[in-house]
Formats: sequence, C-alpha cells, structure tokens
Amino acid sequence: MSEILLKDGIYQAVINDHGAELRSFKKGDKEYMWQADPAFWARTSPVLFPFVGAVNEGKFTYKGTDYPMGQHGFARDMDFTLVDQTDNSCTYVLESGDETLAKYPLPFKLTIGYQLKEDTLTILWKVENPGKEPLEFSIGAHPAFNCNLNTSVIRIMKNGLGRPAFNNSVFGKGLLTAEKKDVPLDDGYMTLDEHSFDGDAFVIEDGQTDCVELLDADRNKVLAVSYTSPLVGIWSPPGKNAPFLCIEPWYGRADMEGFHGELSDRAWNNTLPAGSIFEETYTIRVF
Repeated sequence: MSEILLKDGIYQAVINDHGAELRSFKKGDKEYMWQADPAFWARTSPVLFPFVGAVNEGKFTYKGTDYPMGQHGFARDMDFTLVDQTDNSCTYVLESGDETLAKYPLPFKLTIGYQLKEDTLTILWKVENPGKEPLEFSIGAHPAFNCNLNTSVIRIMKNGLGRPAFNNSVFGKGLLTAEKKDVPLDDGYMTLDEHSFDGDAFVIEDGQTDCVELLDADRNKVLAVSYTSPLVGIWSPPGKNAPFLCIEPWYGRADMEGFHGELSDRAWNNTLPAGSIFEETYTIRVF
C-alpha cells in the first residue's frame, strides 16, 4: 500500500491506494478525519461499491443465480491504480477482472478522484460500463469525522436552509424495515449524544437534504458535507460512544428485510447501459 499527499496552502489530504481511501484531511495541525482505531472502527472513509449496505441473507441474485456478497461490496478492500497526480489532486482506477467477476459478474471501470482547493476537498466518482449488458450497481461514501458525540450538533439542510424535520427509514438488524419515522429538527439543528445512534444509522431518502454540517456545542461550524445524492446516511457505532461521526452520501442503500428480488430490483439501484458513464461528486469543507 502507498499513500499520496495533497497540499493547498495550510490544507492537506492523504489518500491511500488501498480502496482509494481518504485517510486524512487537515487544516494546519488539526485533523478532521477519524484515524481508524480498531477499538471503535478500523476504517476512515471507505468507498462503497458495487453495493451500499448489506444484502438480504448475505447474497444477491443476478439472472437467477445467487452470489454471496458482504456489506458495502468489495472495492474498499482492493488496491486501486494511481493514474494521475498533481500537487493538489489525484485519480485512481479499479477495473473488473477474474477476481471481481467471480463474485459480481458484471464488467466495470471505477474511477475515484480527489481535488483539494483551499478548505474544500472534492471527491469524484466515475463508473463506466465496458460490458454488453446493463451494469447494475450502487456507490456511496462513508467518511468518518473526529468529534465528541456528547458535545456535537449537526445541521441537516436543503437549498441552504435548515430542515424542519426529516423522515428516517428505520434500520432493523442490518437491513431496512418498512418503518418510517419523522424526526423533528430546530431549523435543521439536532443535538447529538452517546445514544443518538442506539437504533443504528439515520437513513434519509428521497433527496430530503443536500448538506449536513457538523458543529460544536456552541454551534460553530466544524465541517460540511455537500452532495446531490438521493440518500445520505448519518452514523456512529451503536452503543460505543465512539469519538467520530459518519456523514455518508449514497446512491443506493441496504436491502429491505425479506427482499428476494433480482439485483436490478433493489431499491435505489443504478442501471448503467452498455458503453455509458455515471459521474457524480461530493465535497467536504472544513472550517
């Protein structure tokens, strides 16, 4: 494994070729990213592909055949190839091969890019379909940010305004249930504590929000994650009072309990025609 250091003035970011994973984002000496302490969670910001979340019974079905698949797919556990690098940007590629096709029988080319400009890191995703059949996939982010849950506040926003509430899709045991729950907010603000995630992640669907800010107890901004994805997850490990919070833009999510359909039937699945390209970005801004 090797790492790339990006710099722009007092800002710097570190990217690891294993999983093309963001491992550090600093303003001067201040580190914003969780440093993967395995006592709580041994990752920092994995890329989730070609699945986001868990599949029912640990398997998915493609053209009538079942394939085992772990949570969040496999890209996060593979080495990417560095294909471009400047002082403040880098680009990595992962292409399908014998190893991936044995467990996910769909050709793909996944490109992950990072561009640092002053206080903002832009993450670029490009998925290409070199095959002859439609490419069925999900992709998502899982960045973890240092914080004390008991002294932190988040603000959930849409179009620059704080939301009055959001509708949460409730988790069961690793899968989504049919239950929906409205969560009231104070002009978008929610005060966190060690029990905020006892029921697992908040899953906010249907484009309800396009930005989540992390703030301190006095509501001073720490960072903001902005996105155009239709879903975002907000998570910290249940019952651990872990010193970090994940803000996760998603194009896809975990299966519903009892789901037994084809891969193309999964909720929020992306279908990419042969020869086509999917491109999206999200940003992390620090204060």
